[in-house]
Amino acid sequence: MLLVNATVATMGEGAPYGLIPDGAVLLEGDRVAWVGSRSDAPQAETRDMGGRLITPALIDCHTHLVHAGDRAREFELRLQGASYEQIAREGGGILSTVTATRAASVEELVALALPRLDALLKEGVSVVEVKSGYGLTIEAELNMLRAARALELHRPVKIVTSFLAAHAVPPGAEPDAFIDEVCIPALHQAHAEGLVDAVDGFCEGIAFTPAQIERVFEVAKALGLPVKLHAEQLSHLGGTQLVARYGGLSSDHVEYATEADARAMAEAGTVAVLLPGAFYTLHETQMPPVDAFRAHGVPMALATDANPGSSPMFSLLLAVNMGCTLFRLTPEEALRGVTVNAAKALGLSDCGQIAAGKRADLAVWDVRQPAELAYRFGFNPLHERWTGGEVVA
Repeated sequence: MLLVNATVATMGEGAPYGLIPDGAVLLEGDRVAWVGSRSDAPQAETRDMGGRLITPALIDCHTHLVHAGDRAREFELRLQGASYEQIAREGGGILSTVTATRAASVEELVALALPRLDALLKEGVSVVEVKSGYGLTIEAELNMLRAARALELHRPVKIVTSFLAAHAVPPGAEPDAFIDEVCIPALHQAHAEGLVDAVDGFCEGIAFTPAQIERVFEVAKALGLPVKLHAEQLSHLGGTQLVARYGGLSSDHVEYATEADARAMAEAGTVAVLLPGAFYTLHETQMPPVDAFRAHGVPMALATDANPGSSPMFSLLLAVNMGCTLFRLTPEEALRGVTVNAAKALGLSDCGQIAAGKRADLAVWDVRQPAELAYRFGFNPLHERWTGGEVVA
C-alpha cells in the first residue's frame, strides 16, 4: 500500500470540488483504498507531493480520434464564408474524411490515431471515448472500431467505443436503405466481435431524422447496448427527447436544446455533453441552455469532440477553459465535466472520482487550487499521471 499526501480534489459531493486541502490518498493495487485528511491517514509507505493538487485522471467522453486525412481546405472555406451545411451538401465535411478513412488499413488508422491520443494523455487523461462513423460501409466501420480497440495495446489508457455508422448518408444512398443495409448489419457484427460499448447517431437535417435514428436505437436496445446521440447541434429536431426516452447515456452538442429537453434529460438521467471546440470552430452563436440544465439538475460533461473537421482540437484542458469562457460554466462545473460527469456520460462507475473502491487513475498537477486548471490555456501543468495505481507519465 502507498499513501500519497497532497491537496486532493476528490470531485465528490459536499465541499466544492470535494476538496481536502491537507489530504491523503491510500492506494492498494489498482484501487483507491481510502481518502481523507492527512491527520486521519492509516500507516503506510508515504509519498509526499509537496502541496501539489491531485484530481481524478481526466476523461474525454466524446472524440473521433480514429480517422485518416485532414480538412484544412474546409477550414479555409469556412473562413471565406461557407457554412458547415454548405460544405457537407457539396461533398465535403464528413464525406471527405470517409474517402480517406476507407482507404486506410487498421494498422494505418492506429498509427494515425496514436499521436492524437498522446496529446490527450499528456494532459492527464486516462479514459477516451472513440467513435466510428467515417467508414459508412460495414467493413470500414468495423475497421475503425478494431483500430480504436487496438489503441489500448499501445498505450496505458482505457478506450470506450461508440458505434456511429448513422453519422452521414453516403452520396447516392437513400437514408432508410442505408440504415437497413449498412448501419444495422454493421451493428450486429460489431456487437458479435465485442467491438462496441455504446451506440450513437447524428440526428440533424444534414444527417438522419429522429425516426431513422430510433430504428438503430431499437436494435441497440435488443442487443443490450446503451445509446447516446449527437443532437440539437445545428437545429432542433427532437433528438434529445428521443435519446431521453431510451434512457440514453448522453445527448451531445445540445446548443438548440430547450427547457423541455432539459426536463426530459433530468428524468432519464441523461448527461448533457457540451462541445465548445465545435462551437468555436463553426463560429456558432446559439448557446447550449446551461441555465436550464442547472435548474433541472442535468449533469454537464465537457469533451474535445476531437475530429478532423468541426473540432480539430486535441486538448481537454483547452475544452475546460472554453467551457468556462464560452459557455459560462464555473471552474468547478468544468472540472466535474471532465471527471465525474464524463464518467456518467460513458456509463462508467469505477472512475471520475477519488473514493474508496474506485480505480487509482489520478492526475497530479503543479497547481495549488483546482480553478487554475480552468483559467490558463496553452499551458499544461501536469506533473504525473497514474493509471491503475502506477505512474505512467
